[in-house]
Amino acid sequence: MYIAIKCTLVIKYLKYTNPLIIYVLAIISFTQTGLLCWLAMIYAWVLVPSIELLIKPIEENMNDAEEELAKHDRRYDYLLYLVVLIQIPTLIFFLYSFTYSALQPLDIAGRVLTMGLLCGTFGINVGHELGHRKNKFEKILAKLSLLSSLYMHFFIEHNKGHHKNVATNSDPSSARYNEVLYFFYVRTIIYSYLSAWHIANTEQKKSGKHIISIHNEMIQIHLIQFFFVASIYFVFGGMITLYFLAAAFVGILLLETVNYIEHYGLQRKQIETGKFERTQPTHSWNSNHVLGRVLLFELSRHSDHHYLASRKYQILKHHSGAPQLPTGYPGSMLLALVPPLWFYMMNKKIKKLND
Repeated sequence: MYIAIKCTLVIKYLKYTNPLIIYVLAIISFTQTGLLCWLAMIYAWVLVPSIELLIKPIEENMNDAEEELAKHDRRYDYLLYLVVLIQIPTLIFFLYSFTYSALQPLDIAGRVLTMGLLCGTFGINVGHELGHRKNKFEKILAKLSLLSSLYMHFFIEHNKGHHKNVATNSDPSSARYNEVLYFFYVRTIIYSYLSAWHIANTEQKKSGKHIISIHNEMIQIHLIQFFFVASIYFVFGGMITLYFLAAAFVGILLLETVNYIEHYGLQRKQIETGKFERTQPTHSWNSNHVLGRVLLFELSRHSDHHYLASRKYQILKHHSGAPQLPTGYPGSMLLALVPPLWFYMMNKKIKKLND
């Protein structure tokens, strides 16, 4: 019985190596021209959403024995560490790729969008997973992972702001009912940043330290990011630095699109002034479409993540009462780009939930 469970878990572990395909496609993008520059984008935004329309979601959870073994299986952690170690060298290779060949505008766009895909899918997403860990080493890796998108303040705001205020109007990362994605971008990017400053400054005051101090986590973040961008400018020049900034911004938009679909239109009930009911699986949109789950390290099982944020990605559960997205995360993100279509699909689901 034990051997059978171990064999099952090996298969379940190996599926999380599939996202590394995108890194292979990215290297092709950074070394080739024409259509080959777009292979990673085609894979992520055409092939995966198309397949998920044809494959039924898998709601199965691990049994107690499988979950206990998976929870302590370090291979799941090592895979995340590997992604962090690959991300920065891949970014450097992306920057270097502009120095040895003359490229057409479409080639440049393909490479920039591909790097943006890596920033959002791996840089921010893996940083998100590791940012919830208690281990100091893993928290450092989380910040390093977020560096590739220049979005390190996400580490502060997400863990100490978003999870506290999710599905309320106090949370800049929770999209309101009938809020257009493009307006949401502006609101969430600005107010998440301000929220991170507020949290960091409050922590400084509580510890009896001055706000303007090297101990202020937001100041540390800005110094790291400034020297990182300055180093790129010094080595590769102004134009390539702009390509990097564009890719980082694409990664940020991918993150915020994910934030948009994860909590759109869902609200926690206020039980008294300033206090809300505990976050339940019903306060996050869930998706059990397997390709999106694997690609994003189970981020799409978001209902369980908010119900118990300390639960590692490999053991996140399906909850029968959690609201379900119409398709996987990649397809839902594309759907959100067309507001009338998104509202048509999602508002009906919300009205049904409220009824």
